[in-house]
Amino acid sequence: METLLEQQRRYHEERERLEEAMVQEKLLKKPTVKERINSDHRVDQFLRRYQDCTDVLHELYDDKDGLRKKEIAALSGPNELAEFYTRFRHIRDWHRKFPNEVQEPMQYEFMKMKEAEDDVAPVVFTDEEGYGKYLDLHECYRKFINLKFTEKIDYVTYLKNMDRLFEIPKEKKSSEYRRYLESLMDYLMDYCQRVYPLTDLAAEFERVQMEFEQMWEIGTFQGWQKDTESAMAKQTGAHLDLSAFSSPEELASLGLDRLKSALQALGLKCGGTLDQRAQRLFSAKDNRTDGAAAASASSSSSASRGGRSAAQKQKGLAALEAKTYYLFDVLGEQRLDTRENVERRQARTADELEEDAAAADAMDSDDSDDDESTPYNPKNLPLGW
Repeated sequence: METLLEQQRRYHEERERLEEAMVQEKLLKKPTVKERINSDHRVDQFLRRYQDCTDVLHELYDDKDGLRKKEIAALSGPNELAEFYTRFRHIRDWHRKFPNEVQEPMQYEFMKMKEAEDDVAPVVFTDEEGYGKYLDLHECYRKFINLKFTEKIDYVTYLKNMDRLFEIPKEKKSSEYRRYLESLMDYLMDYCQRVYPLTDLAAEFERVQMEFEQMWEIGTFQGWQKDTESAMAKQTGAHLDLSAFSSPEELASLGLDRLKSALQALGLKCGGTLDQRAQRLFSAKDNRTDGAAAASASSSSSASRGGRSAAQKQKGLAALEAKTYYLFDVLGEQRLDTRENVERRQARTADELEEDAAAADAMDSDDSDDDESTPYNPKNLPLGW
């Protein structure tokens, strides 16, 4: 059985070898996008393994059960020779039990990892994505053009203007729009993790959320600059302090719209002429019954809750847009290359497409000829008779 001190030594050695492997991987020249992505994924695997070793070492050094302290005391106490011979006997018994067991040093494990790093691709891309060169947004494009408020645009225009979410009126940003935005964000996150595995999206999203909260508080987030609270006040009505008015004529000086808003806040009828509204509002100052007051308070409370709920939904949708803007910035190069690639393919003539198809058929035929060059002959019989 491996002792705690030996486990600590092994984890420290593993951390050092992982550090060396990461440094060697970062020093390698990677001329192509594929090599750069594969290298980043290998570094990410080393980094995750390094973190796991660090977490285990923290638990061993914390020594909550006291076993490490007891082991050190046994090695440094008055009976250290007895402890030495006890461990020596355990090692000898183990080798007698498993005489043919071969223990490979940790160095061999990393050597095998280096030899097998090109055998298996650490990440999978679709044909449209070109192993991290382009984006495959056809599914998101279909969802976007099926929104009720959008115009039917082509794929190239969508790639060009897909980051202009602030141009969409917020009155049209419904639950259907939210589902589209969530699907777009899910794809961009997945693609970003495949292309840039060393990017800590969780930490970046926390930073984006903090910046968004600041802009939302002062009302400067793009696409949501207009204060929504004023709009909700116009719909539900704004309360008016009636104690400051001594006659209906003073209330009439506020105008029709203000009297209507105050009557709505009290749950009273808001129609009629200016004098009728002022008289109705002034009479509510002293003659409002307790039942009417309770109904007014209940109506005001429900309207306030509805306003807060709508504001929270709008804020959550705007936060999703903020994170999507960040992903657009990170993948700006891929988005530009995708648009150029689509335009280039659309501009190709029929002859060029036929030539590419013929070249692909020729490659397939060459492969089949290579396969047929050595016929299946397991018994080495004479051929050609």
